[in-house]
Amino acid sequence: MTNLKHILSIQYVLVFLLALGSSFCVYAQDQPIEKDVVVDSLPVNDTIPIKQPLLLDLIKRNAKGYITIDKANETMTLYDEAELYYQDVELKSGIIELDYSKNIVTAGRIKDSTGQLVQYPSFKQGGDEVFPDSLRFNFDTKKAIIWNSRSEQGGMNVKAMATKKENDSVYYIRNAHVTTSENVDDPEYYIRVRTGKFVPKKKIIAGLSNLYIADVPTPLFLPFAYFPMTQTRESGFIFPTIGENYNRGYFVQNGGYYFAVSDYFDLSVLGDYYTNGSFGFRLDSNYNKRYKYRGSLGFRFENLINGERGLPGYSKNTIFNLRWSHSKDAKSNPNSRFSASVNIGSSTYFQQSLNQINTGNFLNNTLSSSVSYSKTFPKYPSVNLSISASHSQNTRTEIINMTLPTFQASMERIYPFAKRDGIKKGILQNINFQYSVRGENRLQTNDDDFLTGRMFDDARNGFRHQIPINTSFKVAKHFNFSVGGSYNEVWAFETIKKNDFDPVLNQEVAQDTISGFDRYGQYNLSASMGTTLYGVFNFKEDAKVQSIRHVINANVGYSRSPSFEQYYDEYIIDAEGNTRSYSRFDGGLYGSPSRNKSSSLSFTLRNSVEAKVKDRDSTAVEPKKIKLLNNLNFSTSYNIEADSLRWSPVRMSAVIPFLDNKLNINIGATFDPYAIDENFQRINTYNIDAGGPLFRMTSANFNWGYKFSNKKKKKNSDDQEDDVTQGSDNDLFGGSQDFSDRRFTANESRTQDQDESDESEFYKTNIPWNLNLRHSLTYANSRRNRDISNNSLMVSADVGLTPKWDVGVSTGYDFKNKGITYTNFRIERDLDSWVMNLAWTPFGDRQSWFFFIGVRSGMLSDLKYDKRRERDRRL
Repeated sequence: MTNLKHILSIQYVLVFLLALGSSFCVYAQDQPIEKDVVVDSLPVNDTIPIKQPLLLDLIKRNAKGYITIDKANETMTLYDEAELYYQDVELKSGIIELDYSKNIVTAGRIKDSTGQLVQYPSFKQGGDEVFPDSLRFNFDTKKAIIWNSRSEQGGMNVKAMATKKENDSVYYIRNAHVTTSENVDDPEYYIRVRTGKFVPKKKIIAGLSNLYIADVPTPLFLPFAYFPMTQTRESGFIFPTIGENYNRGYFVQNGGYYFAVSDYFDLSVLGDYYTNGSFGFRLDSNYNKRYKYRGSLGFRFENLINGERGLPGYSKNTIFNLRWSHSKDAKSNPNSRFSASVNIGSSTYFQQSLNQINTGNFLNNTLSSSVSYSKTFPKYPSVNLSISASHSQNTRTEIINMTLPTFQASMERIYPFAKRDGIKKGILQNINFQYSVRGENRLQTNDDDFLTGRMFDDARNGFRHQIPINTSFKVAKHFNFSVGGSYNEVWAFETIKKNDFDPVLNQEVAQDTISGFDRYGQYNLSASMGTTLYGVFNFKEDAKVQSIRHVINANVGYSRSPSFEQYYDEYIIDAEGNTRSYSRFDGGLYGSPSRNKSSSLSFTLRNSVEAKVKDRDSTAVEPKKIKLLNNLNFSTSYNIEADSLRWSPVRMSAVIPFLDNKLNINIGATFDPYAIDENFQRINTYNIDAGGPLFRMTSANFNWGYKFSNKKKKKNSDDQEDDVTQGSDNDLFGGSQDFSDRRFTANESRTQDQDESDESEFYKTNIPWNLNLRHSLTYANSRRNRDISNNSLMVSADVGLTPKWDVGVSTGYDFKNKGITYTNFRIERDLDSWVMNLAWTPFGDRQSWFFFIGVRSGMLSDLKYDKRRERDRRL
């Protein structure tokens, strides 16, 4: 009985101590918790194993509401904005409960004052992060059960009703929604996955799956599916586009394989096939090495078959196109530069290609290319060397002009009588000279001979050296004089020899071509005088126009070059013994030396008119400057040595700015002081003496362009130039559609402007729109024909009917031929995660329509539908 009392007493003490310990609720935050470890007093060689601690690391926790620790049940509870950090796990939730006897943590939501569940859990381990409704995680096994998890993987959002985390890299999901929509809880579309295996940042392997749109199931089912989610580029197949073409039947386009070769470059191999036997393939590669260089390379080939073999109208031809763009980072080597811009191929490629509609290149008559390398030696005097190749191709005439290669070298300007860093004064110290050399191998060929040995048959080559010497000085402070001359020397590697008339055969004898080095040199002298005159007209201070300033830049030049008859010979041209002069350098790359001595005067007059007006802004201190007339120029020349027609036509050009330089009207004209005869040839009679006016206008041109828009310009914008001269992507000819390029995206610029707008989301009082106008007129009267050779107006307009709808049109009218020019209508619908495009060309050689709807994200770019139709050319 006594023992029983002692036992009960001990129990009471233990209960009291436990109650005392459990009554201490810990409200301090960010304190580590460790499980007490009992150290056995037995020696180390005891066979009883030492108990390991239950928690292997410190626990950091935080909560806005409270933190309680129940030592009896070995649990800890964190409430309201709870946070827990243990090893590589970061957990945030409304409520977190940790059972540190089993190393299991549970997290979930809590209710706010209105009864709504808030503060969803956020579970992050390593680089993976999910946002479920609730979860249960075991720190020892690293396994977890997650309910209604949400995660984002490289642009792909995944929401699963139930998820089992097997380890750090494998999740098993059930009833999951896979989408690229930003709103994962209510997406515009999703792919429902019944069961699947989810490897974060790598892939989802799913069983039976089907597409839902607006939460409505579609009949698009897949027995299994594979969703790549890699953070880096991976090699893989590219799904083709299937369709129909009037002329070539059904087709499979742009199917192939993507090679992620390395971090520096990739390669895409795509192919097309048509049921009438036509086929094509495409190679595309992008490369980029940071701080070194970057570029892209593309090659396309198409074998086109029209009609049926054996029937009238059957034809077969091949077309190709090569594009290469390369740029070198200037930081890699400031003294060495390499660049390339290549667009070369068949002249009819952009007219006949079945795999793209590039309206700009279709309407453009010229393809051009350039590849160049230059090297600068900075030590004084600095020398710049460059070697380049260029190409110009007329797609109408199919004539190709190339230089393979062009070599250039130049030395900086040297002042032999002045210090390098000093101020140069007077005639002597301003004497300077330069040296430059240029060598070319120029050839002309056509599409048939291109890339064959025949393209080099008529190649011309040579070198030209130039040494200009100049000096400048002022007279009476207002007159700037410049005196100088230059020496030019041409090296030729092929000359000609004209043969005398053959009296026996009674015919001319063909000329001989002589291969070998030959040269000629020539020089000229020049002088010029220029001055600037200012005229200012001041008005009353309270007047709206306070002053007008007229600036005149006048320049008179004189040049003289002697005759170089020593390079000319004569040959007999007929049986009577008549002779004709020629130079053995005729037909050379840089021409032949001048036979006649020249002495001429040139006159140039430049005008500009500005005005100072009161600024509408009352806070402005200075008056506002506006240009009334910009660059009204006149130029002509007078040949002293000529026996007749000494005056050259007067060339006039002007730019008239309007609306703060937003609209510039460009005007140009040519005036001839001489009359013409009945054969429309210039005669040595002034036009006024022939009964006409002082000058006869032989040609004129007039063009202007303006962009109307309701978008306000940014205050910090410095762009005051008209985009007529700058060249803008104003869709005057419609957009370009490359069917092998899957980047069909909505107009993000307008979306960005809308995001920056402060207007109501529900009602837009300012509908975005823009209107581009371009007008060009050319007048010709050299033969008294008074003909307007060109008179056309181009129009392009875009309207954002709603924040999601864009419509546009590009068209024009040719007043000369009285017809509508190329016309294109386009509609675009922003469907958030999707985008829809419709383009229609109602008439002309490019008559067609194209419809596309697909997922905007590149992750699911194969989830799309497109349809296009061209006119039947046989009709």
